[in-house]
Amino acid sequence: MPKLDEYLTITRAAQFVGVPVFTLRNWVEKGKLRAHRNPMKNYRLLKKTDLEDLLREVEQSASPAKRKPRRKAK
Repeated sequence: MPKLDEYLTITRAAQFVGVPVFTLRNWVEKGKLRAHRNPMKNYRLLKKTDLEDLLREVEQSASPAKRKPRRKAK
């Protein structure tokens, strides 16, 4: 059974990732992240592991080893 400390509110999640709250809401709407709802108060919760996976993806896409070399203009 999941524990509440495995989740962050959308405000805390935005601070964790380093983006504005509305950006996270947009990502949830577009299906890039999955939001869960607090069963008592119905506010959005984001799973910490999902946010960590997102940050890992960003790091990997920014690393020079993963980038495709640019072609020189002729």
